[in-house]
Amino acid sequence: MTDDPNRLPTKQEILDYIQDSPTPVGKREIARAFQIKGAQRIELKALLRELESDGAIDKGRKRKMAPKGSLPEVGVVMVSDASVDGELFAKPVGPLADIEAEIIVVPGGRATGLPKPGDRLLARFKRIGDSRYEAQPIRILRAGPENILGAVSRTPKGWRVKPTDRRIDREYTLNTVPEEVRDGDLVLIRPLPAPSSKRFENLPREAEVVERVGNLSDPKAFSLIAIHQNGIPVAFPENALAETDKLKPVELGKREDLRDVPLITIDGADARDFDDAVWAQPDEDKENPGGFKLIVAIADVAHYVKSGSALDKAARLRGNSVYFPDRVVPMLPERLSNDLCSLRPNEDRACMACHMVIDADGQLLRHRFSRALMRSAARLTYTQVQAAMDGTPDDATDTLVDPVLKPLYQAYHALSRAREARGTLELDLPERQVKIGEDGKISEIVVRQRFDSHKLIEEFMICANVAAAEALEKKQPQTRIPIMYRVHEPPPLDKLEALRDSLAVLGFKLAKGAVVKPRMFTGILDQAEKAGKGPLVSDIVLRSQSQAVYSSNNMGHFGLALRRYCHFTSPIRRYSDVLVHRALVTDYNLGDDGIGTEEIETFDEIADAISGTERRASTAEREATERYVTAYLSDRVGAEFPARISGVARFGLFVALDETGADGLVPISTLSPWDRYHHDEVHHCLVGRENGIAFTLSDRVTVRLKEANALTGGLVFEVIDGGKEASKQILKNIPRAGRGGAFGNRRGGPGGKAGGKAGRKGGGKSKGRPGRKAKR
Repeated sequence: MTDDPNRLPTKQEILDYIQDSPTPVGKREIARAFQIKGAQRIELKALLRELESDGAIDKGRKRKMAPKGSLPEVGVVMVSDASVDGELFAKPVGPLADIEAEIIVVPGGRATGLPKPGDRLLARFKRIGDSRYEAQPIRILRAGPENILGAVSRTPKGWRVKPTDRRIDREYTLNTVPEEVRDGDLVLIRPLPAPSSKRFENLPREAEVVERVGNLSDPKAFSLIAIHQNGIPVAFPENALAETDKLKPVELGKREDLRDVPLITIDGADARDFDDAVWAQPDEDKENPGGFKLIVAIADVAHYVKSGSALDKAARLRGNSVYFPDRVVPMLPERLSNDLCSLRPNEDRACMACHMVIDADGQLLRHRFSRALMRSAARLTYTQVQAAMDGTPDDATDTLVDPVLKPLYQAYHALSRAREARGTLELDLPERQVKIGEDGKISEIVVRQRFDSHKLIEEFMICANVAAAEALEKKQPQTRIPIMYRVHEPPPLDKLEALRDSLAVLGFKLAKGAVVKPRMFTGILDQAEKAGKGPLVSDIVLRSQSQAVYSSNNMGHFGLALRRYCHFTSPIRRYSDVLVHRALVTDYNLGDDGIGTEEIETFDEIADAISGTERRASTAEREATERYVTAYLSDRVGAEFPARISGVARFGLFVALDETGADGLVPISTLSPWDRYHHDEVHHCLVGRENGIAFTLSDRVTVRLKEANALTGGLVFEVIDGGKEASKQILKNIPRAGRGGAFGNRRGGPGGKAGGKAGRKGGGKSKGRPGRKAKR
C-alpha cells in the first residue's frame, strides 16, 4: 500500500486502513497490508501503541484493533425492533451497552431458529458504515418474551397453538387445556423447557396456557392480537381512574377569555378526539401589510394531568395513543380524551393558546402563549371545509365561509409560501383507509383524499410547533428547563452514498460534497416524476431518510427544513406535547402545574422511552391493518392482481397491490425454478444469473395470491408477469458462477458451460434441465 517498501506508513494511513476494515484487524494484517517486514515490525508496534494511547483506536479480543468506540468482532446484542420489510435491528447490551451503534441483524449464522424481538444473541459484527453494523447471529443466548400469543386448534394429534408472530416458525402442543379454552381461541402460552436431546429438536414444543385473550371469530380479534403482541397497555390503573373521576370543567378565573373568538376544529370524519382549534384574521398593523394574526388553541391537558400523578405515570407508560381500524387505545382515559379535553363545539374548554403574527410571505414575526378558556364555534371535517371553499357549503359551513374560512385559507397560502421558500422534503405518499363494517370486517379500502383543508391544518400546527420551540429556547438560558425537541436528522453518510449510487444508475445526480438539503431531494423527485420514474425514486429517497425521534438535543428537522421544532399541538395523544406544555407553563409563569423535578432529572430517559412507544404504536397499527387486509383477501386465493414492487431483499420481493395497497412477499424460490438470483443493493433489484431478468424496486408486475394467513397477517404471492432484461451495468455486478453465497435461490442451476461449477454440483445436464438440489 506504500510506494516505498522501506517507508513506514503514517499514523493516519494506519488509522484509515483500520477505519476502512469491516472487522477489527490485528498487527499481522496491518503488516501484510503495508508490506512491513523484519525490524520494521518493532516500529509498527510502537506506532500502534501511540495510536492506542492517543485514544484513536481500541484493542479488543485477540489484540485486534478497531476505531475508538467500535464494536468488537463478537459481542452480545438484544433484538430490539423489526422493520416493515422484516429486517431486524438490535442494540448492544452488557459491557457494550454504552457504544452507540445501528445494528442490522443478518440471519444465516450458526444460530438455530430465526431471532425475534427480545432475543439476546451472541453475534459476529461487520462494520458497514459510521457506527453501522451487520450482526450475524452465532447463537441465541436467551429467548425473548416468555409468553407467546397464539391461536388454539384441536387436531387429531391433540391441542396445538400456532403463534400469531410470523417470525416464530413452529407450533406448540398443550397437554392440559383449561376448561374455558375452545377451538379457535387466542391464548397466551408459556413454552415449557425443551428436551436436551437433539432427537427432539424438530418436534413441537410443549407449552402451558397462561391466559385466554379472546377468539379469532371476534370481529376485533386482529387489533387484540396487535395489542398483546406488542405489549401495549390497555386498562388504566385504579388510582389513575380515581383521579380522573375527581376532575371538573375549568372556569375562567385568571385565564384569557377567548370564548368570543370563532375558533373552529377541522378533523377527519372518523376523528375520535379534538384537541386543536384554529382562527385567523388579516393583521391591521400598517407595519405588516398583507400579514395575518393566528391563534392555534390546544386542549390544556397539563391542567388535568399533573406531573408525578397516577394519571401522569399511566400516560408516560403509554407514550401515545394507538389507532386501529376498529378502535383506539388512548393515552388518557376517555373522561379526558373524549370529554374534558375534547374541544367540542359550544362548550367551554380550557386551552393553551398560541398567538402568532406572520407576514405576507408566511414568516413568523412574533408569538406569545396564554392559558385561556375557549368555546369552539364549529366541529368541521376536511371534506366539509373543502366543499365550502369550492362553492358548495352545507348548513354547518354556510355562515362561516366569509368571516372564518376565507381568512384561514388566506393565511394558509402565506404559510405555504414560507414552506416553499425554505424547501421542505415533499414525499407525497398515498395513505389508505381501512373501513370496518357493522359485522367487524373490512367493508372497503380507500385512498384517503388529501385536500387543501388538510394542508391548512398541517401548516397551522407546524407554525405553532415552531413557536413553542422558539419560546422555550428564549427562556432556557435563564430557567435551564430542558426542551423536548422533535428531531429529524439528515440521512447518514453511508445511506447517502448508497442513495447517490442508486440515483446515478437511474440518471439523476445528487451533488457530492455539498451540504445536503431537503430541496435537493424535492428537485430530483420533480425530475423523476417528469421522467416517469416518480414512484421508484420516491421509494429510494424515503428509504434513505433517518427516523424522527424525541431528544433534548436540538438537531433540527431535516424533512421540514426547520432549525428547531417541538410537538405542541396534540397533548391528548402524545406525551411529548404534555412535556412541552409543562415547560411553557414553568418558563412563562402560567401556573403552578408545570414541569416536575423528576422529569427534568430523567428527561433523556423519557425521550428514549417515548421514541420507543411511538415505534411500538406504529408497528402495532401496521400489524393490525395487515391482518384485516389479509382476512379481506383470504377468499381470493388464486386471484391475479396488478402490483408494484415495493421492496427488494436477499430472500425475495415485496409487492404492493394497486387495488388495496396490501403488501406481501414473493419468495425468491418462486421466481424461477431453473435460476439463481443475485441481490443487487445498488440497483435495488434481484437479477437472474442465467436468464438475466431483473426485478427492480417500483417495477410493475402481475402477481397471483398463493397464501393468505390472517392469523399472522402474511400474504404470499408469485409473479406471473413482469421483470425486465437487466442492463449490462447490472449484469456485470453478478458474481461468477459457483459463488453461492450471493444467491438466494438454493436450487441447482442449468448445467453445461453456462451453469459452470454450480450447475455441475446440482447435477444438471447440458440441455439445461433442472439439477438436483445442490449441497451448500
